[in-house]
Amino acid sequence: MHFCVLAFLNIFFSTENIYANTFTVNDIEISTPFEINFDKNKIIDEGFTQAFDQLILSIVQTKNQNKLKRTPLRLIKGMIETFSIKEEKFIDEIYYLTLNVSFNKKKLFNLLESKNIFPSLLVKKNVFFIPIIIDEKNDEILIFSESNLFKKWNLDIKNYHLLRYILPTEDLEDFNLIKINSDNLENYNFKEIIQKYNLDDYIITIIFKNNEEIRVLNKINFKEKIDIKNLSFKNIDFNDDKEIKKFIENLKTIFENYWKSKNEINTSVKLPLTISINNNDNSKISEFELILSKIDLIYEFNILKFNNKNNIYKIIFNGSPDYFLKIMKDNDYEFNTQNQIWSVK
Repeated sequence: MHFCVLAFLNIFFSTENIYANTFTVNDIEISTPFEINFDKNKIIDEGFTQAFDQLILSIVQTKNQNKLKRTPLRLIKGMIETFSIKEEKFIDEIYYLTLNVSFNKKKLFNLLESKNIFPSLLVKKNVFFIPIIIDEKNDEILIFSESNLFKKWNLDIKNYHLLRYILPTEDLEDFNLIKINSDNLENYNFKEIIQKYNLDDYIITIIFKNNEEIRVLNKINFKEKIDIKNLSFKNIDFNDDKEIKKFIENLKTIFENYWKSKNEINTSVKLPLTISINNNDNSKISEFELILSKIDLIYEFNILKFNNKNNIYKIIFNGSPDYFLKIMKDNDYEFNTQNQIWSVK
């Protein structure tokens, strides 16, 4: 009985718009006791809610997440494009379910816009990260595994985090470079260490600890732009597992929000573009549509009309004409823009 209902739901949530872009959340895991009142559909609904919550944690800054905490299940279901059961099993009278859920981007963005929330691009990033603790009271500097912060930083990795932290390998030469510059770390550029790791983006976190408070200086380099972010916290015991875990969570949340702010989509900007492409080669048409479907700043697109020579596409873009041209150039497409209808070169 449950499997019949599930098949119906899968059809109900499938899309009629083959060009709709989606956000997919994979590996949502749910478990529940297998009891007399066991209801598989309720468990799947719980999976939908968890998938939605995880997506929101990925694309919405913390300051706006509370606005979406009580989103009704019916709205969540209405945004689901497709879902699939990756795995289900019974072990010791416990039912385990793993779901993959895809959300319609346009419908999701409409919901966020109705609440005055701008989403961010779902861009994951590897970041080189160096944390250093300067204990001002004891006049010592803790580098790499000398500190619990370094050892525990990557122990709790969340699926919804966009930043993945690459820690130094504790090279002796790096260790000595930091020690040599310990009196001037706030101005030291760490270039000799960073260039070894072939990563463009990095965060250097210098923590000044005294009896009164924790002062944190962050040198953040994203997209070749360095920003300095100063923070302060009440005094923390770095030997206390609970305190250091909370401190790491707070820092990671700040870094996540910073990265999201750099990739924010102004969904209130809806630029209409009309583009023509020669349709004598179906593979090129398919490739063009695939590229469009992968660009998160494209709100929607469809074929406006076609003839025996060209397909004419109507595209709604969340940005400026110049930015659209830049993104498409990065994907090896250039356009003649002299006329109202742009044509692919």
